[in-house]
Amino acid sequence: KGVIFGAPLTEEGIAQIYQLIEYLGKNLHVEGLFRVPGNSIRQQALREMLNGGADIDLESGDYYPHDVATLLKIFLGELPEPLLTHRHYHAHLKIAEMTLLDEKGNKTCVPNKERQIEALQLLFMLLPPANRALLKLLLDLLYQTAKQQDKNKMSAFNLALMFAPHIIWPKNVTANDLQDNLNKLNNGIAFLIKHSQKLFRAPPYIKDHARMLFAGSNTPQSKDDMALYTGAVSRGLLPSKRNSDEQCGGEQQHTHEALRDLFIHVSHMPESAKKKKLIRQFNKQGTPVRELSKPSNPKHSRSRSFGGLIKKKVLGNQQTGERAGTRASQTKEMTKNSSSSLKRTPLSPAQQSSLSLP
Repeated sequence: KGVIFGAPLTEEGIAQIYQLIEYLGKNLHVEGLFRVPGNSIRQQALREMLNGGADIDLESGDYYPHDVATLLKIFLGELPEPLLTHRHYHAHLKIAEMTLLDEKGNKTCVPNKERQIEALQLLFMLLPPANRALLKLLLDLLYQTAKQQDKNKMSAFNLALMFAPHIIWPKNVTANDLQDNLNKLNNGIAFLIKHSQKLFRAPPYIKDHARMLFAGSNTPQSKDDMALYTGAVSRGLLPSKRNSDEQCGGEQQHTHEALRDLFIHVSHMPESAKKKKLIRQFNKQGTPVRELSKPSNPKHSRSRSFGGLIKKKVLGNQQTGERAGTRASQTKEMTKNSSSSLKRTPLSPAQQSSLSLP
């Protein structure tokens, strides 16, 4: 419900512009579509309504296909950056240079279409979601337009000439730099239009890896193969349930230890009404007070799983052994100290004379 022309691309902006795309999809037979300019006054009125977030009845007869087609190009041209982004500009130039090799391994002038399609599939996976969504809608429209070129006289290459400046040309590019790459850019956009129905699929090895990685997942499948676990592909592996449980268990253990330390601190406070109140709160909440006041009994411990039962038994035996070892070492130390304190020391001559009989 805000300004969409000249603003960064958003889902709300795409929803407004989709009204234009949907209308044009019903008028692909119009000759010179996207080439013949529309009426500037009607375009300005339509622009203001789109910026205001209005739902427009384009079937009313107040607007014509050329008005809507020209306004769509204006919207794309006023985006802060091209729809294919500045970041991927040089990648598209490199893709255009992919050609087949001859028997000696030398480059030929024949484009390697399979490699180009695969490279574009991977590149489109790196686009921002809003850019990718609008690009798919636009290329589908241009693909259907080119299929009716016998009526509208607009081939894929003619459409590329109309749209290349709006979706791939960098902002503030110099005329010299653009002139050197103009043919590559125009041919590249024509290639996108011709093969648009393949470009929004993930390469086979990406799909196979995703299916193997997420076998048994409840994630719904999508008709758009590149939407297959998009978040997982872009961010790496999704956290497993085991990792989540371990993280949750670690947080619970940390909280448990903090409460236990707090209780120990309270128990060492001087006797007062405040101390009694805190002790009552600990007892009421069932915090580590009970664990400290009641020694654990491994014989009566319960576990909800075999793993937990085994763990408790092992830890219980280990703790019992450690306590027994500690008590034994303490007893041995006390015995040693007692024996050393009772050990006789030699008497001096004066002490011996004082103790001698007369």
